[in-house]
Amino acid sequence: MASMTIRNLDDQIKQRLRVRAAHHGRSMEDEVREILKSALSEASGRETSLVASIRARIEPYGGIDLPAAPRDPIRPVNGFDE
Repeated sequence: MASMTIRNLDDQIKQRLRVRAAHHGRSMEDEVREILKSALSEASGRETSLVASIRARIEPYGGIDLPAAPRDPIRPVNGFDE
């Protein structure tokens, strides 16, 4: 198993971590393991398309109706083969 040291951790963050760990009945080290495991497992399961991501952001606001763009008839192809 690998180990790591986290330097320059804000005192307020450390305090919140201590309280969260106590609330879950774990050591701070176990709590950090669970946080990392949870965060990394969620990130790998979130593979969605760009369209789905945009739709998920807009949907809570009721969506957006865009007017249809006017379309012109297709222009004739230049007669290069003549």
